[in-house]
Amino acid sequence: MSVLYTANSEGCQNETPLVDGDSQIGTVGCVAVDNEGNLASATSTGGFVNKMLGRIGDTPIIGAETYTNNLCAISATGKGEAIIQATAARDVAGLMEFIGLSLKEAAAHVVEEWVPRGTVGLIVVSSTREITMPLNTTSMFRAYVTEDRYSEIGI
Repeated sequence: MSVLYTANSEGCQNETPLVDGDSQIGTVGCVAVDNEGNLASATSTGGFVNKMLGRIGDTPIIGAETYTNNLCAISATGKGEAIIQATAARDVAGLMEFIGLSLKEAAAHVVEEWVPRGTVGLIVVSSTREITMPLNTTSMFRAYVTEDRYSEIGI
């Protein structure tokens, strides 16, 4: 039996309302760990309304919005440009791997120190089934459930 943590990141918003009609609604991320500590992550986006022609989002860039190694699995949502510049997902794993930070410390550091305020939310799970869902935005719909059916939901 596996342990699955998921988050519907829909609703990640800036601190101030967008005046040009842009919308950031639509990202859905999932991170999972099984009983043997195998990890997986996935991220899908609904896109950015009124985006500039030729804009490349952060979802398809491994290390920016989605990343998995043997320590943790990460899925991010928010402002793609900020997430790409920070390589947010990879940096959480890197802080754990190279500095020895805990899952919560590494994720909090990236969200609070490396990515501009109002631009990112993360869901992160470790190979030992720890989970954290930090954000620096006004909201991020998120939830998780464990194999023993314990669950939490947040906005």
